[in-house]
Amino acid sequence: MACASCGTGTNEDGTPKGCGSKGACGTSSCNKRSTYDWLADLGIDDPYASNIVEVSFKEGASQGFYHAPAELEVFTGDNVAVETKNGFNVGRITLSGDLVRLQMKKKKVAETKVTESILRRANARDLEKVAEVRRLEKETLVKARAIARQNHVKMKISDVEYQGDGRKATIYYTADDRIDFRELVRQYSHQFRVKIEMRQIGPRQETSRLGGIGSCGRELCCSTWLSDFNAVNTAAARYQNIAINQVKLSGQCGRLKCCLNYELDTYMEALEAFPKKADKLKTKAGLAILIKTDIFKGIMYYTYRENRGLLYPIPVAKVHEIIALNRAGEEPEDLQSNQIIIEVKDEVFGYDDVTGAIELPAQ
Repeated sequence: MACASCGTGTNEDGTPKGCGSKGACGTSSCNKRSTYDWLADLGIDDPYASNIVEVSFKEGASQGFYHAPAELEVFTGDNVAVETKNGFNVGRITLSGDLVRLQMKKKKVAETKVTESILRRANARDLEKVAEVRRLEKETLVKARAIARQNHVKMKISDVEYQGDGRKATIYYTADDRIDFRELVRQYSHQFRVKIEMRQIGPRQETSRLGGIGSCGRELCCSTWLSDFNAVNTAAARYQNIAINQVKLSGQCGRLKCCLNYELDTYMEALEAFPKKADKLKTKAGLAILIKTDIFKGIMYYTYRENRGLLYPIPVAKVHEIIALNRAGEEPEDLQSNQIIIEVKDEVFGYDDVTGAIELPAQ
């Protein structure tokens, strides 16, 4: 039941080495979007230990906080059965100790709001039951979409998550308008014979649950490690000198890419050395206009309004000097005397002639 990447031997208890899910994932993927419990790996006692732990479900698709009685002796990485309002669910402990308090503070969850507890350590039958309901989710998703289409409900069902004991199914959907799904829930309950919960999510939450490959060639950040969705606007692209192309700046969710914020602080810090109003410079040779800026090299490229065929790379320090002269009513001779010389290295690539070496099959 382990991932292919975990085939490096087994521990004494039979679980694969290096597997964060202890061989219980069964989905060829380890737990995603979970906080790394670095205190648990240090092997030291936590002086601020709490009986509240974080438990994740469905490989990190959702998390919750639960009380862990001391007599159960459950730790980070253990599969546990937790109590719910109707039955129990099976998940994996991803955080324990003082780190749980920090996570609860981050998610704005008060300790008094945590009322449910861990029932026991998950046994083999619990894990088998979870594997059974996970196999039902795809079939349930297809049928749920078909029923919604037959009822002409304007909603998109993106995912279905069964409770560990199979008594409840949560259907995640997106919709532009408010949906009256009371009749739809009755049909779902009659068809699937379980309690149905409808939960509306946004486009970003939908993409994080479904996953995929981004334009960078890697798995989507929101489906692997990113847990918070911060606001992203086109100003982040402008500060980084990225062309405002809505198609290229949008992710699979249809919103602006979250990665636009990753390097924004570095760009903002580098831009502090640049003059604020430097779009135009006055010289005796003519009015110079700013064309582009190389932020990390500290170079600003100007051209004359009358002759736009030539670009003059001017260092930021020189631009400050020219602006100071313009404010004093003076003008430098030209941009050429202030530009920096940029060396262009000619790279020669050698290619072998493969003409006739490869024969394409006849169509």
